[in-house]
Amino acid sequence: MKIISYNVNGLRSAVSKGLLDWVREVQPDVLCLQEIKAGREALDVAGFQALGYHYYQFPAQKPGYSGVATFSKLAPKAVSYGCGHEPYDHEGRVLRLDFEDVSVLNVYMPSGTSGDERQAFKLDWLQWFTPYVQSLRATVPPLIICGDFNCCPTPIDLHNPKANQNSPGYTPAERAWFADFLASGFTDSFRHHHGDAPHQYSWWSYRAGSRQRNVGWRLDYLLADNRLQPRLAAAGLLPDAVHSDHCPAFVELA
Repeated sequence: MKIISYNVNGLRSAVSKGLLDWVREVQPDVLCLQEIKAGREALDVAGFQALGYHYYQFPAQKPGYSGVATFSKLAPKAVSYGCGHEPYDHEGRVLRLDFEDVSVLNVYMPSGTSGDERQAFKLDWLQWFTPYVQSLRATVPPLIICGDFNCCPTPIDLHNPKANQNSPGYTPAERAWFADFLASGFTDSFRHHHGDAPHQYSWWSYRAGSRQRNVGWRLDYLLADNRLQPRLAAAGLLPDAVHSDHCPAFVELA
């Protein structure tokens, strides 16, 4: 099973930049998209359906904001829309597909970059997210958590850690949360395969040629329940996909 996570920064925009052709080429079994920016209106997904995908969407209430969608070639046993916590569900941040031996949790975490209020919202989310996931682990198959976490756990996950010690996405509180979350029973699939390889990023600012200079952050992850470690056949980033200011991340399960 090849699972890809991709913050598309607007699904319509990404499709206009050739996303469908790229999906046809790479053929993921499960494609988790974040920041689809759909609102409540219907999206035209006929192109994905023609490629053999089932489609599941959990948009934000606010038009043009947030939202997640998952495309799967295999029909899941169950689909869970949202997390049951109204402030987060209004922003379309969680969508889960359960298969026979794995559950794919598609998550778009708050960024906190627009001000102190949203950073506080993000920190509240992080404290909520850990017990939420632990409760899921007791009831669903082993989880792969896919998404834009808007966090960097270590200095090698961003270009300039010294200058960003207190920037949203790399604050001490966020780094501590990430370490504790992994310690609770999850594996960063990318680091599992690539160790401490530096300069591996999944997001670049549109400003100042950041992507061309590889001045970026690694914000996109596929975290696997430790019980899945023996099945982690491959993992990585796909920086040549340029439909967004993010690039996709992937994992392959044996």
